[in-house]
Amino acid sequence: QVQLVESGGGLVQAGGSLRLVCAASGRTSGTYAMGWYRQAPGKEREFVAQIRWAGNNPPDYGDSVKGRFTISRELRRSTIYLQMNNLGPEDTALYYCKGTFPGGVTIWGQGTQVTVSS
Repeated sequence: QVQLVESGGGLVQAGGSLRLVCAASGRTSGTYAMGWYRQAPGKEREFVAQIRWAGNNPPDYGDSVKGRFTISRELRRSTIYLQMNNLGPEDTALYYCKGTFPGGVTIWGQGTQVTVSS
């Protein structure tokens, strides 16, 4: 079984930056992709970014974060990062890490809270 653990959330002022980290442990061999979603109170879960594990395909980003957020991976450590710049109050949400593994298995992390004050 695979476990995902997120970290790096916190409180930041508008215009600031944060870096989220998601580390996968367990049977991570054959990972297909890992990414980030977020959910603000009263809203549906929203796609943020995804990066594939194999090859050099460019990452995918949600429209609301393009140009501000950057996702990257560290294959050796089964870890992904989300660098978030120029944050605004609209980015306040619980950020979840999601991984897709062999057999179509999808695993979610517990989430890390990001709060942006205006």
